[in-house]
Amino acid sequence: MPSTLASIKQSLDAHRGETMTVTAQAGRKKVTERTGVLRETYPAVFVVDYDKTQSAVETVSYSYTDVLTQNIELAFNE
Repeated sequence: MPSTLASIKQSLDAHRGETMTVTAQAGRKKVTERTGVLRETYPAVFVVDYDKTQSAVETVSYSYTDVLTQNIELAFNE
């Protein structure tokens, strides 16, 4: 992933509408992995719509800082 907030946003702008896998830190040694669609990018956050069968929460927003600090990892499905 890119190393600045602006480059992370530009990279995500290019993938808007695509299916992606989000791996997030959920606690000390707990990791959650969910698949969703990158719906929208905003100046400070981006929004992911999750599949209802995988998660009780349908829409989640993440900060570009989460990607930069590696609190979440993103992988786009080709």
